[in-house]
Amino acid sequence: MPRSLQTLTLDDAKTMLAAAEAKATALGIAYNIAVVDVGGRLIAFVRQDGALIGSIELSIHKAFTARIFDKTTAFLGGLAQPGSQLYGIQNSREGDVVIFGGGIPVVRENQVIGAVGASAGTVEQDIAVAEAAIAALP
Repeated sequence: MPRSLQTLTLDDAKTMLAAAEAKATALGIAYNIAVVDVGGRLIAFVRQDGALIGSIELSIHKAFTARIFDKTTAFLGGLAQPGSQLYGIQNSREGDVVIFGGGIPVVRENQVIGAVGASAGTVEQDIAVAEAAIAALP
């Protein structure tokens, strides 16, 4: 019998994007924000007017990375430093793995159901925008 998995919905993603955009606007930075489902596939994406072109893929890859490893990208970045356990992980999956802050898994009932990725500001700002997206979920 197939196993069913809970996942973020399009409505969830829209709620998350609206909250993340509000945080980005409060920071005064145009952002790229991506939401992926339980399988790590893109549900929704927004590029605010003027957001960095180079951050488009970064936001999507941050969300993907957070989902496939079920850890924040900031946490993975700490483990990927020279001499650490996961050194070189960023070279896996043909460059789809991003290991600096701004990607966060979404957990509901102790189960990862998707992730969000934000990119355009400092690492701390990217994390704050992603956290705002998650905080908007019921």
